[in-house]
Amino acid sequence: MAERSGLDDRNREVKVAYWVMGLSLGYLIASFLVPALLPTGTIPELSGRANLFDYATDESWGNKPHPEGASMGHDQSEHGGKFSWLELDPFSAFVYGFGDINCHQKYERSWTINDNQMPVCTRDIGIFAGIAFAALLFSRRGANRWTIRDTILSIFPDERVEWCYLPDRRFLVAFGGIALLLVPTALDGGIQAITDYESTNLKRLVTGFPMGIGIGILFSALFSAHPKSFGFDAGRVLLPLNARLVPSTEEPATADELVENGSAASEIDSDATQSKTADDDSSDGEE
Repeated sequence: MAERSGLDDRNREVKVAYWVMGLSLGYLIASFLVPALLPTGTIPELSGRANLFDYATDESWGNKPHPEGASMGHDQSEHGGKFSWLELDPFSAFVYGFGDINCHQKYERSWTINDNQMPVCTRDIGIFAGIAFAALLFSRRGANRWTIRDTILSIFPDERVEWCYLPDRRFLVAFGGIALLLVPTALDGGIQAITDYESTNLKRLVTGFPMGIGIGILFSALFSAHPKSFGFDAGRVLLPLNARLVPSTEEPATADELVENGSAASEIDSDATQSKTADDDSSDGEE
């Protein structure tokens, strides 16, 4: 029996969703386990920059003296001393190294376990939890429907999204919905960045969760949408309201085919010319 997408199975969608869920959930669990299992007080209070390694070695940026109260960094000697995640065991080093490149790791925005600061802030904890939840949802409902937009919308029952297929607002609904899920984090973090407002760890966790859902759905759909599964035949894709994708299965002709087609066209033109000449001669004879 064919699936909602028109394919015989959902193996690709399930596999992709499990990969996304496994990676996000695995790191989420490790973020709690590693600080709990490390010796007490191994990880001091940190304050770095996002998308940069600040605590790889003792000479890294985060371990240098910075003004207290700055938007990034502090005087590390006043917050537990220098820290280098490269000196940890390989698994713990990976967990904290990923947190270093991914997160600001500000201690006031992070939880502490066993007197060890966690590798990422509470907002990132919410994001990873949201990604795992979205991937689980996609593994149950997601369907490869050729395009990313239609694959995103497949997480909803077909009858729930028919309204956006009639006027063809699928792109707006799919990606607009993803954008809306990012709004809570954008507002909470954005206002915090440009005003004196300071969020709380609970708010960071709560606003990070929907952002994670958006990221999880997007990545699951991105790697599940696969035209090749349909043999590049758009007509095989099943959509709500029996909508159809515009076929794009014709491959460009090769040089040899163009030459053959050109020769055939020349022969047809030649035959047509000879036929016209014969008709003209016949008409002259009758006159």
